[in-house]
Amino acid sequence: MTPLILLADDSPHAQRMGERILREEGFEVVTITSGAQAAATIDELRPDAILADVFLPELNGYDLCRFVKQHPIHRHTGVVLIAGLLEPVDEAQVKSCGCDAVLKKPFEASAVLETVKPLVDRARFSRGLFSSEAPQEQPAAEPPCALAGAPANQAVRPDLDPEAIRAAVTLALDRSLPALIEEITEKVLVALGH
Repeated sequence: MTPLILLADDSPHAQRMGERILREEGFEVVTITSGAQAAATIDELRPDAILADVFLPELNGYDLCRFVKQHPIHRHTGVVLIAGLLEPVDEAQVKSCGCDAVLKKPFEASAVLETVKPLVDRARFSRGLFSSEAPQEQPAAEPPCALAGAPANQAVRPDLDPEAIRAAVTLALDRSLPALIEEITEKVLVALGH
């Protein structure tokens, strides 16, 4: 499934630039012009990451970020606040709303991608790890072959390279682990009453 980015900005130029950069990298992009509109559509869209202008009409980027980060379903969604080069960003609000990053406009493609890709990976990993839904059993198309060296009750398709899979899992964990540790630490502290 193609990763979905919600770009909430009332500037047509920022929307065009953001869409172009993200679509060229294979992301699906939905653009919205107000914070209230973004909050109203998040349940339907279920984006992997949100880029939100701090000065959105109706519901600013800080408040949209708070809404996302406090939402039980969407709390794993990465939120990047964006602002114009000369627009002030309130550091206290950035910290208090829990955003994952801040980017300045006009967008620089490499900065956008370096910021968004790990957030998408982390969101997808966290959703799978903390999903409240029971995992769906996948029907087996054909009986798999046993892999040499694997436990007898574990079977692997012969067309899969275990080393390539291990490397992909390692990369995903390396990108996701710092944020995951932070989130689990916060949950433990809340549970302990700190």
